[in-house]
Amino acid sequence: MAAQARLAVALMSGGMDSAVAAALVRQAGYELAGLHISYGHRTAARERRAFEALCDAWGIVRRLVVSLEHLRLIGGSALTDPAIPVPEGELSRQGIPPTYVPFRNANLLAIAVSWAEVLGASAVVIGAVEEDSSGYPDCRKVFYEAFQRVIELGTRPETRIKLLTPVIQLRKRDIVRRGVELGVPFQLTWSCYQREDLACGECDSCLLRLRGFREAGVEDPLPYARIPSGV
Repeated sequence: MAAQARLAVALMSGGMDSAVAAALVRQAGYELAGLHISYGHRTAARERRAFEALCDAWGIVRRLVVSLEHLRLIGGSALTDPAIPVPEGELSRQGIPPTYVPFRNANLLAIAVSWAEVLGASAVVIGAVEEDSSGYPDCRKVFYEAFQRVIELGTRPETRIKLLTPVIQLRKRDIVRRGVELGVPFQLTWSCYQREDLACGECDSCLLRLRGFREAGVEDPLPYARIPSGV
């Protein structure tokens, strides 16, 4: 298929990071094809709704929703195995937390690159964050630099797909600020690891999000069951 130079496959979880990453690529002039991947995690249904709402808001017509059930069957993560509790959030935690899904982002990128090659897209965008992440090894800049080489080696000789990570080195507060500048509808996004009715306000993802909005001086539009003091 002939390349479409301004088409990008956007991995969109429904969260704030991937939403802002997609918005930045839209601002750069790309048309987006929205890709959402469920892997049997606790808040899969809620994140799917967030993805669809964002696509509706931005008029994204090309959408693909994929289920990676094998990641749930493999387990090993508090997000996919109900027997492993989601730990209470701790922003100063060292090491890799039990919410890490083993090699998840490589699985997501493989699907994104496959679809991008079929569509003739010239880019894949992912909202990975290294600076203010939970310490996941597959959120590091070096991982994406290596995966760019994998794309070059594993696709057709004429395929040219650039891996875009526009928020990889931003702090959460800066992601919030850029999102506000771009008009990202943060009220449509979802970040909580363990609840689908109200954000719990206790998991790492909620704490990182709450701190980001506070440091950006912006009110988080999501409803929370609890907002810890000092976040």
